[in-house]
Amino acid sequence: MYVDTPEALRALVDRFRQAPLVGIDTEFMRERTYFAKLCLVQVSTAEESAIIDPLAVTDLSPLCELLTDRNVLKVLHAGTQDLEIFYRICEESTAPVFDTQVAATLAGFPQQVGYGALVHELLGVKLDKGDTYTDWGKRPLSATQVEYALNDVRYLPEVHRLLTERLDDGNRLAWLADDFSDLEAEETYRLDETSLWRRVKRVSSLNRRQLAIAREVTAWREREAMRRDVPRRWVLGDESIVEVARRAPATVDEAYAIRGVGDKVGRGAMNGLLAAVQAGAACPEDDLPSLPKRKRPNGDVDGAVDLMVALVRLRARQNGVAMPLLASRDDLERLAAGERDSSPLLEGWRRTMVGNELVELLDGVISLSVSDGELVVQRD
Repeated sequence: MYVDTPEALRALVDRFRQAPLVGIDTEFMRERTYFAKLCLVQVSTAEESAIIDPLAVTDLSPLCELLTDRNVLKVLHAGTQDLEIFYRICEESTAPVFDTQVAATLAGFPQQVGYGALVHELLGVKLDKGDTYTDWGKRPLSATQVEYALNDVRYLPEVHRLLTERLDDGNRLAWLADDFSDLEAEETYRLDETSLWRRVKRVSSLNRRQLAIAREVTAWREREAMRRDVPRRWVLGDESIVEVARRAPATVDEAYAIRGVGDKVGRGAMNGLLAAVQAGAACPEDDLPSLPKRKRPNGDVDGAVDLMVALVRLRARQNGVAMPLLASRDDLERLAAGERDSSPLLEGWRRTMVGNELVELLDGVISLSVSDGELVVQRD
């Protein structure tokens, strides 16, 4: 079914709201814009699949009713970007949700398993991915484009059922509650411009005064990218932000002397950049930002992490979970350095599977040994 009128959308939503769950996917383009250009929304139940054309039906408020209906589970695969788009359209988060990629990792599949691989493994269906890089903004769509788009949702209800069965058998379904709660939380999709500076590459090389400038310039870049609806790198690159923060230009000529500034910012936006620099330079001493320095514990931290890796590998293999999903080396190093309050290893299912044991290993409550070629956990 191809939905390209308000009446058809209304009728579709009314039907789909009677279903217990709905599979959802989108096709969008974002290469040249800040905001994703939504080109298609695909939805499915166990009995029906449909395509909604947002280029033809500009009022998607009925769709928002479905997305926010707490009585209908929304099933997506790697759906973070889809949910971000829906939040911008509906000004409310989609809920409840079930992400089949997240669930699959707890059901024994590799981390970040693709939708096609998951469908093939669970259902024996090989999907044609020939239209992966098509231009979804062009109309009319070809028959192969329509089939490709529908395939992205028509199997989601059955994939959900099979994954749920596997997770129920292993008593793991409840472990996903925290992950899905994060996907449903509005805070996940609200942009805090003042915190984006932490993601700028090489920002850690700056002192606190320079960090204040970087904070203001990064926030300005985000606002300017939104205003122009272009990727943020088209406004100013990360390397240029760091150099602007380091030099603190006070005039247009000084700013133009910095590589990557003049050819991107342009004179029309230069006053905004210089105002951001001035705001950072005038930041009171007590309000200067800082980056937390990682503690280095006494003793052989590398040796401690190596032991932790051995324990994580053991529990990951026993539970059929991809090791990188269970714990990254950075997570382990931070835990070994004493950063326990904010450690993802001490939250939700990770804490149950291995986090508590890692703390006990660091505290000397348990130890590791090898018996008959197998790693053994001993309680001292």
